[in-house]
Amino acid sequence: MAINKAHIIQEMAKIHVQGNQQGVIPAFNVYIQQLPIDFWNGFARRIINYVPEDLIGAAEALLINAAHECGYHTGYGIIHSPEWKKIIAPMIQTPEDTIHAIFAVLTAWGWAKSNIIELQPAQKLILHADNYYESDVVRYGRTTRPCAYMIQGICGAFMDLIYGQEYPHGINTFQCQQTKGLELGDDYGEFIVTPQTSN
Repeated sequence: MAINKAHIIQEMAKIHVQGNQQGVIPAFNVYIQQLPIDFWNGFARRIINYVPEDLIGAAEALLINAAHECGYHTGYGIIHSPEWKKIIAPMIQTPEDTIHAIFAVLTAWGWAKSNIIELQPAQKLILHADNYYESDVVRYGRTTRPCAYMIQGICGAFMDLIYGQEYPHGINTFQCQQTKGLELGDDYGEFIVTPQTSN
């Protein structure tokens, strides 16, 4: 692997994005918003806390899907950005290098401190993470269900971008399941990405 993760994190963390008067940031060929983590976590927890118990699974799937779509389109913008082409593209030799690099970007921008444990090309990714959006148990409390919806969506989306059909037709090629979480009392979050199964 030709990827220098530490260098990517160092260089990408230097990039400063600034929103306009509406708080919208035109960056990486998409429009993003710079909102506090509490906004996403509060939104997600309110949904889960207020739906009937028999709809919790469906609500969680919608939250993961929202993150998946965001990660897919934002991820595409990232890997086609001038910053990527300048800092990261010279290191890329294989699709697997791209996966390692885009997760380094995820770490650099504070979405999660991530570490790829296993990568089987186009088949399986196991990611361990901490400091992800939902992991602060002091602030948000412990949960009885894994609730790192943002990282679940992003993990699936990044695999879609590299191993799915050409953008934008590859979305939902992969799915992610969270099997451990700091919010559950585990030592780290664990996220396993596999090809999407049809229902």
